[in-house]
Amino acid sequence: MRVGLFLSWVTGLLHYGLTPTNPSPRLKVCAVSYLNTVPLVWGMLHGEQKGCFDLLFRVPAECADMVAAGEADIGIIPSFELLGSDLTVVPGVGIACRGAVRSILLISKCPAREIRTLAADVSSRTSVALTRILLARRYGVEPAIVRQPPDLADMLRDADAALIIGDPALRLDPETLPYHVYDLGHEWMEMTGQPMVFAVWAGPCVTPAASEAFQQSCAFGLRNIDQIVATEAVARGFAPALVRRYLTSHIVFELGAAEQQGMQLFLRYARELPSHAREQAVCPASP
Repeated sequence: MRVGLFLSWVTGLLHYGLTPTNPSPRLKVCAVSYLNTVPLVWGMLHGEQKGCFDLLFRVPAECADMVAAGEADIGIIPSFELLGSDLTVVPGVGIACRGAVRSILLISKCPAREIRTLAADVSSRTSVALTRILLARRYGVEPAIVRQPPDLADMLRDADAALIIGDPALRLDPETLPYHVYDLGHEWMEMTGQPMVFAVWAGPCVTPAASEAFQQSCAFGLRNIDQIVATEAVARGFAPALVRRYLTSHIVFELGAAEQQGMQLFLRYARELPSHAREQAVCPASP
């Protein structure tokens, strides 16, 4: 059994142009630490792609910064970061939704049309930009945004609404919160009829062989959802039913023509935001 695993590891390295005795050429890959990225990297953690890359975990905005600074070769890049960039996108895989996403929540003390101040968890710039787009185009408001850690009580203490994303959003039960709760995946679909793409693998060093590795890693993850549910529910303290529902009913990992069309529409709307709103998506004011 051990011999078989070793041979599989060596075969993977050779396929992607690496050697067991010279690991230095391995690409540095920055992945997101949230639950929604686990199927994408499952093959890199447990499958034939294990050992083929130097894998790091950060929040989405930090992944983008690391790729921009040359500290990572490929990363999970928030789609907002593709504006004006010359990064190459790995085709066919990413993080998207075709309706409610569950992990990107706008929680407000008042109806959306009355929001004037927004406390934002800025670990994903796409989510901040999406909030700007939806509030402006769907509800006709342009609130001031301040940056805060994802603590709902603290965020709503000084702001009308809070934007919470990723695992912190999954720890909240939208049905029991005594506030107005807007799922931004649902809101986008209601407004546009298009899927929403939140992040993609991208970087300056994306080769066909690397793209194949990322696609195969995702395929391996999707074939092993039961194992992911069992492992991640315990590791993150989530109910297994929530993990399964989130990864199979809310998040879309395989991106087709509809997702590409939805992403292009999002980028167009983001490009049309006023310059100060685009800047706030990158760096909202501190409280």
